[in-house]
Amino acid sequence: MLTETSTLSGLDSACASAPCSAQPLNRAIALARMRLLSLQNDAGYWVFELEADCTIPAEYILMMHYMDEINVSLQAKVANFIRTQQSADGSYALYKGGAGDISCTIKAYYALKMAGDSSQAVPMLKMRDWILAQGGAAKANVFTRIMLAMFEQLPWRGVPFIPVEIMLLPKWFPFHLNKISYWARTVMVPLSILCTYKVKACNPHKIGIPELFIIPPEQEKNYFAHVKTPLGKTILIIERLGRLTEPMIPGFVRRKATAKARDWFMVRLNGYDGLGAIFTAMVNAYEAMDYLEIPADNEQRRIAKAAINQLLVIKDDMAYCQPCVSPIWDTGLAALALQEVDRYEHNAHTQQALKSAFCWLALKQLRDEPGDWQIQRPNLPGGGWAFQFSNSYYPDVDDTAVVALALVQAKDPAFIENIERAGVWIAGMQSSNGGYGAFDVDNTCDYLNHIPFADHGALLDPPTADVSGRCIMFLSKLVNQHPEYKMVIDNCIDYLRNEQETDGSWFGRWGTNYIYGTWSVLMGFESAGVPKHDPSIRKALAWLKSKQSLDGGWGEDNLSYYNTKIGGEFDTSTAFHTALALLALLSADEVGCPEVESGVNYLLKNQQSDGFWDDDSFNAPGFPKVFYLKYHGYDKFFPLWALACYRNKRLTTA
Repeated sequence: MLTETSTLSGLDSACASAPCSAQPLNRAIALARMRLLSLQNDAGYWVFELEADCTIPAEYILMMHYMDEINVSLQAKVANFIRTQQSADGSYALYKGGAGDISCTIKAYYALKMAGDSSQAVPMLKMRDWILAQGGAAKANVFTRIMLAMFEQLPWRGVPFIPVEIMLLPKWFPFHLNKISYWARTVMVPLSILCTYKVKACNPHKIGIPELFIIPPEQEKNYFAHVKTPLGKTILIIERLGRLTEPMIPGFVRRKATAKARDWFMVRLNGYDGLGAIFTAMVNAYEAMDYLEIPADNEQRRIAKAAINQLLVIKDDMAYCQPCVSPIWDTGLAALALQEVDRYEHNAHTQQALKSAFCWLALKQLRDEPGDWQIQRPNLPGGGWAFQFSNSYYPDVDDTAVVALALVQAKDPAFIENIERAGVWIAGMQSSNGGYGAFDVDNTCDYLNHIPFADHGALLDPPTADVSGRCIMFLSKLVNQHPEYKMVIDNCIDYLRNEQETDGSWFGRWGTNYIYGTWSVLMGFESAGVPKHDPSIRKALAWLKSKQSLDGGWGEDNLSYYNTKIGGEFDTSTAFHTALALLALLSADEVGCPEVESGVNYLLKNQQSDGFWDDDSFNAPGFPKVFYLKYHGYDKFFPLWALACYRNKRLTTA
């Protein structure tokens, strides 16, 4: 394999005296590069599986029974997958190795019962006993209780009041769709139709789960015991008053609101990629279309169902459903890793793969399409990229920064316009505090996380350090040609300084967790030219070094979202976290420190024969404390990126 790269012998001699032997390093890089290149789609993109907890596959089975569209063979495969994920105590966790979650466990139980599992089977009995020990199904979260209400397992008074008339509220009202995140909007609008009309699931086999309640559902009075704050209790009282006055809503008002909700989500259906390109919104839209009597053979309804099915990962005897797909994100990060590899190799195969990726990405840039982000920035030209194959209403600031950075580094005149548009768009999407959210500007109405519907605490899309770090990574590459971006960058750096934790780390909103956040910010600081001796950088480096494990690697548990004292810690190292820590240290020119050498050796020792690494843990949150993800590409391109960066830094300092 090494014969493909003409410069490797030169690299070997240049690095011969370095602590980590050059030949094993070059072999590891070459093997991982070849393996990554082999997975590129002919169209130019990479896409890896995106796995969530069993909530999503369970909801897929429940959707089949809701609609009476049961594919018995597929149901059996999804049920097989769910069975394999049960913890020893009978529960289902939100991520591998995590504590049991009552809502996830309830959905898994109900789905398996729908699929034919006996309630007297040992795994089902263990689930039931565990659920009852947590207080029973009445303690489930809002989304689970809404599902149970639609399946007639609990009364509608047990769920928040979500009238479709929210579509008619003025912009000045405390609650408005424009004040919540894109994912909340796309989920809530079709859901408001289902809740307003108290839609009933088909449930053809009339399967129920009364055995999961301690108090009969009709007698239960504490469905909202989770509302603790004074603000939350006040809003709950207002909501109850709203429910009492609901019969007074004129019919013409309800019809007008329903039509507005229908039109809102129908125009955003997004073809074969689905509403918001996220599973929950897509299912709600599909079920709302059924209630609205849009015929089964209607093209939009047919495509909406196909979009959901495209999220399935089907194997020989198992299947699961992804919450969404990540091709643009995966392609952008894979490209950055390969660019680092090719910085000194100049390999024709790699360069052709990158060219193909960039051409595909360039065609995916969103320009003049309508988007919800334009509500806050009506005069800003488009120029972003989505996370998924297509999501035209919702370009992603983070994806845009990563993809545009890769295009800048390509130094290809063919992509100048793409880069220019991306720069204008990223600069214009900055929030007033200097930071960046993922999809919206100044999406910071914190009081909305206190409404009963928001028991997940993830109704908003505020600025975060990790996204902000990547934005200045990109914009700093343009500032020489565009001095107007300097103030944008400076304001973002000020925001990041204010966001630094007292221990020196940064919080990771979109990746687990403080190691991810710290990597993002330090890479941004490097690109922006923040001096390596800057106190915030030195403090972050000291924190990273203090978190290194005895095996030379780094790891972090999702428990750090609950307990900040264990940030950057895990009982085992992972290739993903080790790679992030190395990239962060190398961004500050720590190439010769013993921590870097040990980290590189950890990656070399744990590389598999196929060239990749294999981390079992979930490595990112969808919503911290609520929903977690495993990006199957993270343990593949990040270690390659880190090893290549180490080699390149070592060469430049030789």
